Amino acid sequence: MNKTASRKNHSAEVAVVTGAARGIGLATSDLFISKGWHVAMIDRDTQELRKVAEKREGKPVKAIVCDISEPDSVANMISMVIDWKGSVHALVNNAGVADFGPIEETTFDRWRAVMATNLDGVFLCSQASIPYLKISGGVIVNIASISGLRASTLRTAYGTSKAAVIHLTQQQAVELGEHNIRVNCVAPGPVRTKLAMAVHTPDIIDAYHDAIPLKRYGTETEIAETIFFLASHKASYITGQCISVDGGFEITGVGLPSLRK
Repeated sequence: MNKTASRKNHSAEVAVVTGAARGIGLATSDLFISKGWHVAMIDRDTQELRKVAEKREGKPVKAIVCDISEPDSVANMISMVIDWKGSVHALVNNAGVADFGPIEETTFDRWRAVMATNLDGVFLCSQASIPYLKISGGVIVNIASISGLRASTLRTAYGTSKAAVIHLTQQQAVELGEHNIRVNCVAPGPVRTKLAMAVHTPDIIDAYHDAIPLKRYGTETEIAETIFFLASHKASYITGQCISVDGGFEITGVGLPSLRK
């Protein structure tokens, strides 16, 4: 790595956000942009990524198509970011897939598809970014889920992958702290995304509202605000932590009757 080259255009902080074409990743990208950061928006959905990038034309954004479960694709993505801005100050490992179903119906192919994106992708993107984060004294923010903090129904693959992300966060924080790299994790609870609203039936929505102390879903922006805080200098002495952003849902019990039917 050419350390001199990696410092070019160092005046602007650079964030790499995976899963940036929609939902939490898109909200996070927009928040970083609004705070003056340059953002590499990463997603494997070429069409959707191109669409959101076009809407942000003129802003400090670079859209890069990448399948984060593929080592060569990740290496090429990071290389493109460095060619673009010469540095990485924050990596937000947000990309993930959800696959819900009973244990006996979770085939090994389904299991591996979840692990490949949710866990392997976090490992690969972090590993590829570390040389540049060492130079910038940067941060990693991994996105898990409260499903990684407590067991629930139909989430064998998903919940296990997110639990692994939480532990990986701790491993990264311990090892990378000596390089002044902070690593933290955000565990969202139910979030009012377009996808969630499309698949959650009225009784599931009501059940969530009953179970969440704040009586509502979170918003994508509320998750993004926590991610940005952890990436900012205001969190300069926070590392190895998992912050639940869930309206208190984690503390209320296990599962919902509507999801156990």
